[in-house]
Amino acid sequence: MDLRQLSYVVAVVDQGGFTKAADAMCVAQPSLSQAVKMLEAELGVALFDRVGRRVVLTAAGEALLGPARQALRDAQNVRSSVDAVRGLVGGHLDIVCLPTLAMSPVADYVAEFRRRHPKVIVRIREPDDAPHLVDMIESGESELGFTELPVPANGLIAIELAVQEFVAVLPGPPTGEASIPIAKLAGLPLITTSPGTSTRRLVDEALGRAGILPLVAVETDHREMMSVLVRDGVGYAILPRPVAAQLASTAVHVVAIRPRIHRRVGVIRRDAPPSPAGQAFLDVVSRRADAVDASTARVSRVRRAGGRP
Repeated sequence: MDLRQLSYVVAVVDQGGFTKAADAMCVAQPSLSQAVKMLEAELGVALFDRVGRRVVLTAAGEALLGPARQALRDAQNVRSSVDAVRGLVGGHLDIVCLPTLAMSPVADYVAEFRRRHPKVIVRIREPDDAPHLVDMIESGESELGFTELPVPANGLIAIELAVQEFVAVLPGPPTGEASIPIAKLAGLPLITTSPGTSTRRLVDEALGRAGILPLVAVETDHREMMSVLVRDGVGYAILPRPVAAQLASTAVHVVAIRPRIHRRVGVIRRDAPPSPAGQAFLDVVSRRADAVDASTARVSRVRRAGGRP
């Protein structure tokens, strides 16, 4: 068993097949397939089932995938450690974040990190929900994750960055109101994200506490579309203030909600030494923490406390 074989297995899973994996790894497809067959022969088990044109992991393949990802990340950390001596002159950093944290604060962090380390490639993914994001950190698929806190998982470290406020984005020009009671939203058509997302859960819970049954007009995960729909009078949206601020225009207005709707947000990582690139990124986060909310920043070990959020 070697790292090359493990990288091929991971590529087949990530790319969805042997041909696409071979293209991604810049090797001939027969060579990749043969390497995987040799690994299966060495282990004495099949790692993939061929179902028509698709390939799916067997139980043994599922058991191998997590350790394989971690082995590849450990090997990358070894290479990155050498790069660190030379000043982070290459390599990559994998980050995962909730979509509503991408514009702020993650984009700001990435911009500063790239100014300091322009030869390190930053790869950012946006999973469907917070549980998926946590899984990607636990499995080693990504090194740093920006998400809602707390996260119910063992073996992770969380750095709380801020308490993020959610506000209402309403059609029409500003009315001069700085805030509105949540009861004023009753009966209005709501433009919101899909069920299961962090934002949708928070919105449903807040409206539920106020005894309001959401009148959902549109469900979409396209934040840019929300501003267009609000502008056109389709309904209102409840979004994090940094996201809402970027949607504001002469055709929509943003107001705070009473009582306040908020969530704690932060960055999570495995309870293991970060890669040099990961540490450099965390240094950027630390330096900019006061621009988010330094008064709430703290480090804590995350312990399992029940089911998924």
